[in-house]
Amino acid sequence: MNPLLWLINALSFIALLSLFRIIAGPTHFDRLIGLNLMVAITTAIIVVMAVYYNHLVYLDVALVYAILGFVSVIAISKYLTGRELHR
Repeated sequence: MNPLLWLINALSFIALLSLFRIIAGPTHFDRLIGLNLMVAITTAIIVVMAVYYNHLVYLDVALVYAILGFVSVIAISKYLTGRELHR
C-alpha cells in the first residue's frame, strides 16, 4: 500500500478523534478548538490527495477551505466572547 494512503488513513483517524472532542467537549471553546483541528486535518487530507492523484486543482480547493475555516473560527470565537465582528 502506498505511504500516502497510510497517511490519509492516519489523518482520517485523527479527524475522528477531533470529532469526538467536538461532540463531547465540556465547553464551547473546546468544541471550537476541535473544529479548528478538524479544518486543519481536512485541509491536510486534501493536500495529500492532490499529491496522490496529481491534480493541482485540489491545492486550490485546500487553500480556499483553509481560508474559510480560519475566518469561521475567528467569527465563532468573537461571537462566543461577545465582541462585535466589525471591530
